[in-house]
Amino acid sequence: MSAPAISRFPVPDIATLPADIRSRIEAVQEKSGFVPNVFLTLAHRPDEFRAFFAYHDALMDKPGPITKAEREMIVVATSSANQCQYCVVAHGAILRVRAKNPQIADQVAVNYRKADITARQRAMLDFAMKVSARAYEVDDVDVRDLKGHGFTEEDVWDIAAIAAFFGMSNRLANVTSMRPNDEFFAMGR
Repeated sequence: MSAPAISRFPVPDIATLPADIRSRIEAVQEKSGFVPNVFLTLAHRPDEFRAFFAYHDALMDKPGPITKAEREMIVVATSSANQCQYCVVAHGAILRVRAKNPQIADQVAVNYRKADITARQRAMLDFAMKVSARAYEVDDVDVRDLKGHGFTEEDVWDIAAIAAFFGMSNRLANVTSMRPNDEFFAMGR
């Protein structure tokens, strides 16, 4: 039996990609030992690949009071709500690694309200879920509540931006039928 396609759209050969994209993919492959399917799927549209990963990196790699593991929690919780298998599996793996906790991603994906997280993290995820599903309802009370948990206005923006960005990412992953790499399932366990 052949392996299922990683996308319902054409997936380019790495050797045919523009040098900057090929270099980025090869660097990820060297670091992780495999090429995450999101890179291959999005490489189908080089300009959009560049824009996607520039914004991804700006949101997910920045230092600050919201840790990289907490950023991944936002992705896992909202991606679960959006039924994005790729992002739940891939970012769940990253969350397990960054949090050094083999159970946290499953807990957050299934029901973050019952996960072993802090009250601050739950408030963060409550807000992210509201942004993901009902952004039109966000008001000053939501911001005030987050500030009560020690978040700044910049943190609130970051939480909202991550939830919004991954809402778009979830939709693309679902439309392309992007498959999670098998490697993700065992990471951080």
